Amino acid sequence: MKLRRKHKEEAEVHTGPLNDILFILLLFFLIVSTLANPNVVKLSQPKSKSDTKAKQTVVVSIDANKQFYVGTARVSIEELKMRLQPFLAKETDQPSIVINADKTVPIDDVVAVMRVARELGARTVLAVDKNGAQ
Repeated sequence: MKLRRKHKEEAEVHTGPLNDILFILLLFFLIVSTLANPNVVKLSQPKSKSDTKAKQTVVVSIDANKQFYVGTARVSIEELKMRLQPFLAKETDQPSIVINADKTVPIDDVVAVMRVARELGARTVLAVDKNGAQ
Protein backbone atom coordinates (compact mmCIF):
# COMPACT_ATOMS: atom_id res chain seq x y z
CA MET A 1 0.00 0.00 0.00
CA LYS A 2 1.43 3.23 -1.10
CA LEU A 3 0.81 6.30 1.10
CA ARG A 4 1.17 9.68 -0.51
CA ARG A 5 2.95 12.36 1.33
CA LYS A 6 1.25 15.69 1.45
CA HIS A 7 3.44 18.63 0.55
CA LYS A 8 2.90 21.25 3.17
CA GLU A 9 3.51 24.81 2.15
CA GLU A 10 6.24 26.57 4.06
CA ALA A 11 5.29 29.84 5.74
CA GLU A 12 7.06 32.80 4.14
CA VAL A 13 7.45 36.33 5.31
CA HIS A 14 7.31 38.83 2.48
CA THR A 15 9.72 41.62 3.31
CA GLY A 16 9.18 43.73 0.21
CA PRO A 17 6.56 46.06 1.77
CA LEU A 18 8.64 46.30 4.97
CA ASN A 19 11.19 48.53 3.22
CA ASP A 20 8.45 50.91 2.13
CA ILE A 21 6.98 51.11 5.61
CA LEU A 22 10.37 51.80 7.21
CA PHE A 23 11.13 54.50 4.64
CA ILE A 24 7.80 56.23 5.32
CA LEU A 25 8.37 56.06 9.09
CA LEU A 26 11.86 57.51 8.68
CA LEU A 27 10.53 60.42 6.64
CA PHE A 28 7.76 61.03 9.17
CA PHE A 29 10.17 61.22 12.12
CA LEU A 30 12.60 63.43 10.21
CA ILE A 31 9.86 65.91 9.38
CA VAL A 32 8.43 65.90 12.90
CA SER A 33 11.87 66.40 14.48
CA THR A 34 12.48 69.55 12.42
CA LEU A 35 9.20 71.03 13.65
CA ALA A 36 10.14 70.65 17.32
CA ASN A 37 11.26 73.91 18.93
CA PRO A 38 13.82 73.52 21.74
CA ASN A 39 13.14 77.03 23.12
CA VAL A 40 9.97 76.58 25.12
CA VAL A 41 10.29 79.85 27.05
CA LYS A 42 8.01 82.26 25.16
CA LEU A 43 9.61 85.66 24.69
CA SER A 44 9.08 88.71 22.52
CA GLN A 45 12.55 89.28 21.08
CA PRO A 46 14.03 92.51 19.78
CA LYS A 47 14.05 92.79 15.99
CA SER A 48 17.03 93.03 13.64
CA LYS A 49 17.66 93.06 9.90
CA SER A 50 20.87 91.02 9.97
CA ASP A 51 21.11 87.43 11.07
CA THR A 52 24.28 85.99 12.56
CA LYS A 53 24.55 82.25 12.99
CA ALA A 54 26.60 80.92 15.88
CA LYS A 55 27.07 77.46 17.28
CA GLN A 56 25.00 77.27 20.43
CA THR A 57 26.63 75.81 23.50
CA VAL A 58 23.85 76.86 25.89
CA VAL A 59 20.84 79.20 25.80
CA VAL A 60 20.16 81.63 28.65
CA SER A 61 16.64 83.09 28.52
CA ILE A 62 15.33 86.11 30.40
CA ASP A 63 11.56 86.59 30.38
CA ALA A 64 9.53 89.75 30.95
CA ASN A 65 9.36 89.02 34.71
CA LYS A 66 13.20 89.09 34.93
CA GLN A 67 13.38 85.34 35.54
CA PHE A 68 16.51 83.62 34.22
CA TYR A 69 16.50 80.19 32.56
CA VAL A 70 19.41 77.97 31.51
CA GLY A 71 17.79 75.92 28.77
CA THR A 72 14.38 75.42 30.35
CA ALA A 73 15.52 75.24 34.01
CA ARG A 74 14.81 78.34 36.06
CA VAL A 75 17.82 79.77 37.92
CA SER A 76 18.66 82.89 39.89
CA ILE A 77 21.34 85.33 38.75
CA GLU A 78 23.52 84.25 41.69
CA GLU A 79 23.59 80.59 40.63
CA LEU A 80 23.86 81.33 36.90
CA LYS A 81 27.65 80.94 36.81
CA MET A 82 27.51 77.62 38.65
CA ARG A 83 24.81 76.25 36.28
CA LEU A 84 26.68 77.36 33.12
CA GLN A 85 30.06 75.83 34.02
CA PRO A 86 29.13 72.18 33.19
CA PHE A 87 27.78 73.17 29.76
CA LEU A 88 30.87 75.19 28.89
CA ALA A 89 33.27 72.53 30.19
CA LYS A 90 31.96 70.06 27.59
CA GLU A 91 32.82 72.39 24.71
CA THR A 92 36.29 71.92 23.21
CA ASP A 93 36.01 74.83 20.77
CA GLN A 94 35.15 78.44 21.69
CA PRO A 95 31.98 78.11 23.82
CA SER A 96 29.13 80.51 23.19
CA ILE A 97 26.13 81.53 25.24
CA VAL A 98 23.02 82.62 23.38
CA ILE A 99 21.09 85.26 25.32
CA ASN A 100 17.40 85.00 24.53
CA ALA A 101 15.89 88.04 26.27
CA ASP A 102 12.45 89.59 26.08
CA LYS A 103 12.54 93.07 24.55
CA THR A 104 11.11 94.59 27.75
CA VAL A 105 14.00 93.30 29.89
CA PRO A 106 16.33 96.06 31.13
CA ILE A 107 19.78 96.02 29.53
CA ASP A 108 21.32 95.61 33.00
CA ASP A 109 20.07 92.03 33.18
CA VAL A 110 21.50 91.22 29.74
CA VAL A 111 24.83 92.77 30.71
CA ALA A 112 24.86 90.69 33.91
CA VAL A 113 24.67 87.52 31.82
CA MET A 114 27.41 88.88 29.54
CA ARG A 115 29.66 89.48 32.57
CA VAL A 116 29.16 85.91 33.76
CA ALA A 117 29.99 84.64 30.26
CA ARG A 118 33.17 86.73 30.15
CA GLU A 119 34.25 85.33 33.53
CA LEU A 120 33.75 81.81 32.18
CA GLY A 121 35.64 82.57 28.96
CA ALA A 122 32.62 82.23 26.67
CA ARG A 123 31.40 84.57 23.98
CA THR A 124 27.82 85.80 23.91
CA VAL A 125 25.29 86.11 21.12
CA LEU A 126 22.03 88.02 21.49
CA ALA A 127 19.08 86.24 19.89
CA VAL A 128 16.84 88.58 17.88
CA ASP A 129 13.74 88.31 15.75
CA LYS A 130 14.87 88.36 12.10
CA ASN A 131 11.61 89.81 10.72
CA GLY A 132 13.02 93.33 10.52
CA ALA A 133 13.83 96.24 12.79
CA GLN A 134 11.11 98.05 14.73
